[in-house]
Amino acid sequence: MAKRVAVIGAGSSGLTSIKCCLDEGLEPVCFESSDDIGGLWRFKEQPEADRCSIYRSLIVNTSKEMMCFSDFPVPDHYPNFMPNSMIMKYFKLYAEHFNLLKHIRFQTTVRSVRQRPDFSDSGQWEVVTVDKDGREETHVFDGVLVCAGHYTQPIKPLSDFPGIDTFPGTKIHSWEYKDPDPYHGKRVVVVGIGNSGGDIAVELSRTCEKTFLSTRKGAWVIGRVVGRGLPLDMTMVRRDRDLINTLLPRALLNWIGERSLNQRHDHKLYGLQPAHRILDQRTIINDDLAGRILVGELVLKPNVQKFQGSTAVFDDGTVEEMIDAVILCTGYDYRFPFLPDSLNSGSDGDLKLYRRVFPPSLEHPTLAIMGLLQTKGPIMPVAELQARWATRVIAGLNHLPPVEKMEKIIERDIKPYLKRCS
Repeated sequence: MAKRVAVIGAGSSGLTSIKCCLDEGLEPVCFESSDDIGGLWRFKEQPEADRCSIYRSLIVNTSKEMMCFSDFPVPDHYPNFMPNSMIMKYFKLYAEHFNLLKHIRFQTTVRSVRQRPDFSDSGQWEVVTVDKDGREETHVFDGVLVCAGHYTQPIKPLSDFPGIDTFPGTKIHSWEYKDPDPYHGKRVVVVGIGNSGGDIAVELSRTCEKTFLSTRKGAWVIGRVVGRGLPLDMTMVRRDRDLINTLLPRALLNWIGERSLNQRHDHKLYGLQPAHRILDQRTIINDDLAGRILVGELVLKPNVQKFQGSTAVFDDGTVEEMIDAVILCTGYDYRFPFLPDSLNSGSDGDLKLYRRVFPPSLEHPTLAIMGLLQTKGPIMPVAELQARWATRVIAGLNHLPPVEKMEKIIERDIKPYLKRCS
């Protein structure tokens, strides 16, 4: 009798996990809280609690050639960089081709995942779900693959900005942002210069009277297209570059990378110059940021020191009055509320996972967490590889090393992360 595996979430990681289960002779049952596949990439007019939420204009930063699943290329007529609507079409083609939809229970939310009383012998899990009509059901599974995503709990640090309670305008997180229409002719402060912050600030700068992008640290910015007009990831995510990165001193690699980006536009001149070196944190991918600064529609600002009513005061002493809205692009809290506290996390650095997949504390490796990592390139091929490995472990075809060895490897792997955060 085939082992039954619960797959939580029907986004990109969930879809490939279902397929990998089938490839290894497992019986997957996927629970998806919404009424469709797609996860992060499914645009909705209104954000929904505990689900991912994206803006209408979102375009992927990785090329179709590099981001596709290994056994299902993106159709030739699709653009190299796909908008969210076309990524959804690709997911639907993938799901139909491999007949995955019949394994998904839509509008079914996972309430809890707990070890069964006999877990030390069976390695089984008790999964409690509730459907759209409020009916609760308890299931028993031999394995669990958590594919719930980690852009569902927005961090809204209003307390970091003294006087924010006196601000009369709109205050939202980027999770709530959909399009620039409500901000036409207004003066807006965007806080945070990640990929979302850059995208939203650029988009608003074409509609608003004035857009201010506030950043504490600055950022290294690169475009989607690099040498000879090729996609960034196709050029940068290569074995020969990895070899060079291992052979050359880190200081030299930093100098080369920073010099290359500064030749495109001088980061200090544009107010983008960060304190960190280019290899210490992720670069920001944005094609238009420098151009919008150059024409004066987007103004770079340091951290917001405080608010005084509709006036924003910045750390450099500059003041901007008559601010109508603040959009916080301040990241997400990485939590899985349905998991036991011992398997939960407040950020991707807190939850220790062997090879970013398996909690080493479990007596049986029958639960794995997919996609909880940041990659140099596209996430989907990595999630597919994770799912291939995890399903083989659950099926008993592959085995994990002893706990002591896993913990040593985890400590070694998280050192670079801790260094970047310090």
